[in-house]
Amino acid sequence: MLGQSSVRVVLLAVAVGLYLIPSPIDPEPYIFEGPPPALDGPLAVNTRLQRGRRLFSGRLKGPESFTADQSGNIYTGTVDGKLWRINKESLTFITQMGQNVPECGTCMDYEPVCGRPHGLRLDRDGQLIVADSYQGLFKVDPWTGEKTLLHSSKEGADGIPFGFLNGLEISKNGTVFFTDSSSKWGRRHVRYEVLETNQLGRLLSYDPLTGDVRTLLDSLYMPNGFAFSPDEDFLLLAETSIGHIIKFWLKGPKAGSKETVLNNMIGYPDNIRLSDRGTFLVGITTVRFHGRLFPPFLDLIGPYPALKRFIVKLIPLSWYNVLLPKYGLVLELGPDGEVIDSLHDPTGSLTWAVSDVFQQGAHYYLGSTDLPFLPVLEEWS
Repeated sequence: MLGQSSVRVVLLAVAVGLYLIPSPIDPEPYIFEGPPPALDGPLAVNTRLQRGRRLFSGRLKGPESFTADQSGNIYTGTVDGKLWRINKESLTFITQMGQNVPECGTCMDYEPVCGRPHGLRLDRDGQLIVADSYQGLFKVDPWTGEKTLLHSSKEGADGIPFGFLNGLEISKNGTVFFTDSSSKWGRRHVRYEVLETNQLGRLLSYDPLTGDVRTLLDSLYMPNGFAFSPDEDFLLLAETSIGHIIKFWLKGPKAGSKETVLNNMIGYPDNIRLSDRGTFLVGITTVRFHGRLFPPFLDLIGPYPALKRFIVKLIPLSWYNVLLPKYGLVLELGPDGEVIDSLHDPTGSLTWAVSDVFQQGAHYYLGSTDLPFLPVLEEWS
């Protein structure tokens, strides 16, 4: 009896201790519009995403986003803060965004030191414009590696520093559009950002002629990747933490307004890219499926801020990746956000946690935030 009493006292002390520890997050309740959509019609399960191959295994960790020049060279950035040029099956180092220390790529705690390039595009002069998640907007010569800081994250916009630079696109007139996913949580604390489900993200623009930065949209739920329509009259933008895609009008009578075109998604969207068919390709970073016994995790805990606060005190950030399903999913959307096709890898045999779907000719390069290889589809089958 004495032993059982001691165990109870210890468990009670642990519970009280956990309760009294301050939580790093301050969440609001969030309730999804309903259960995830059924896996039928254009969302029907298939194995089409398995018909590819992996390149640079063990050499390229977390190629998150891509761009290409007119000669067919592809550029990407990785979790160790490096920029790379890919030509067919050769890989060439361009530059390090931050400091090149031995710990780069081994732990997310070193990312503010090493840098973490996310969105990147080539401007009209053939220079890479790069959104480093921690440091700011850069211009990088893709052949010499020379870097120029265009706008620092510390400077930010409207008196608010950037916390998590993410997606980036360049319009036809040279204006750089980019997202700051959170003014509170950096890339290395992305799990906190998702669990907190706050509205601290922004869509912004940078004028390369004047250096002016403007806030185009604020109060967004973890704005991530986005893509212009073919005529650049609107863009589609992913709000990752709530499984939304919004349309933001750039021209016409609705210019400056936004509308939700896809909600209650089957997963959490990352980057959005325009295909040569005029459709939008969306990488799904984590699927949102109904389990055998329980609803999806974020659906289940979303209405309960106190539960969220307790969970982040109980589960270390490094454990969350283990809990995520290895299920690869890519969506193809029409201009109004309607799902017209999907590619699945139910077992993760080629990839999972897809961050980007970049078409280059007949090939599709599939990004990720952390996986140590580059998956490539050789056709949209």
